[in-house]
Amino acid sequence: MARHVIAPVDELPPGTRKFLEIEGRPIAVFNIKGEYFGLMNRCPHQGAALCEGPLIGLAQSSDPGEIEYTRLGEIIRCPWHGWEFDIRTGQSYCDPRRFRVKAYPAHVAPGASVVKGPYVAETIPVKVESDYVVVEL
Repeated sequence: MARHVIAPVDELPPGTRKFLEIEGRPIAVFNIKGEYFGLMNRCPHQGAALCEGPLIGLAQSSDPGEIEYTRLGEIIRCPWHGWEFDIRTGQSYCDPRRFRVKAYPAHVAPGASVVKGPYVAETIPVKVESDYVVVEL
């Protein structure tokens, strides 16, 4: 699994998303209340740029006429046809048995661990001052 540095943590505050292409794949990385999630930016229904749609919540009902709105900001709605997907898992809420969006693990890595490489060369002291959001494909 390859690691890809996305951005410093302070460039991806809670409630935001970042669009990028990694190894030819359109991906969006989301910060949902301090947790990071990577998602393929292509709707499996008809190929829309899924992650450009609105972040919404999940409407659930345990009894007729009663609706509870939960998980605010954790569901993405496709801008073309309104299909809804769980940001955390990629699971479809429209047709869960047939459709899913590829989800990628994303996490925060200390800056010192991100700047290390496999080669040894002359070194100059460097101070890493922030952490970075990293996505794994």
